[in-house]
Amino acid sequence: MKKLLISTLALALLTGCADQPGETAGQSAVQFDQALHDSLPQAVRDRGYIRFVTDASYAPMESFAADGRTIVGFEPDLADAIGQVLGIKIQIVTGPFQTALDKVADGTYEGVLSAMTDTAEREKKADFVDYLSAGSSIIVQRGNPHRITALTGLCGNVVAIEKGTIQADLLHRSQSECDARPMKINEYRTNADALLQLRTGRAVAVLNDFPAATYLATDSRTKDYYELASNEQYDPGLIGIPFAKDNSQLRDAVKGALDRLVAAGTYADLLQRWNLSSGAVKAVSINSATQD
Repeated sequence: MKKLLISTLALALLTGCADQPGETAGQSAVQFDQALHDSLPQAVRDRGYIRFVTDASYAPMESFAADGRTIVGFEPDLADAIGQVLGIKIQIVTGPFQTALDKVADGTYEGVLSAMTDTAEREKKADFVDYLSAGSSIIVQRGNPHRITALTGLCGNVVAIEKGTIQADLLHRSQSECDARPMKINEYRTNADALLQLRTGRAVAVLNDFPAATYLATDSRTKDYYELASNEQYDPGLIGIPFAKDNSQLRDAVKGALDRLVAAGTYADLLQRWNLSSGAVKAVSINSATQD
């Protein structure tokens, strides 16, 4: 997906631990790695934390807990585990998805942790550390009142989407299939805003990454409102953490931490905890977007 200028009221979640081995969310033991800690950029070690930005409206990847403050989900848990391996805190700050890469490039944040799909176009701005596989799915109202089963079924209808996502790009590319009945594509600042349009009947569908779409269709709090139009996943790709092009030292340290988590089984445990095992990758990679 994976955002505008960050509000002064932006919420932050500090996760991670100091330099002792520990456990993440009751999962496999996470071992501190001194060599990886020492490989972090000196500025990061001096500051004591790594800053990631997210749009916390994308469960089960990340969303706000019932208190409205704490960010929970697979990616916050993964960040906590990365921090334990590196012996440093991970700070997750909420912000808009649309300009997240620009904020990484200008140094406001070290990376984006917001289910951002690695694409060839995005790799022009940042280097991605890829750790999950997913395609895009169509979400409709429960009961599928408009009988939508494929992208072509959206022709002539209103579709809501989060601005700046690969799903928005997919919809615009799909307009060529609609001939004289184009979609009306309404783009919103957050995924939550787009889903509100669907829930209230002002749009017939929303596109999300498959994990988020499946969550909406199965979670007890949302399944009465949403379902999948089909099990098809469009444009499958890899989700990763983007880092600035000139920050390869931090990129490599985080990749090293993820490699340790895969080898230790913690990665698989976290995927299972959040029902994301179908998106597991065999190995973490860098800049692995499919080239056209």
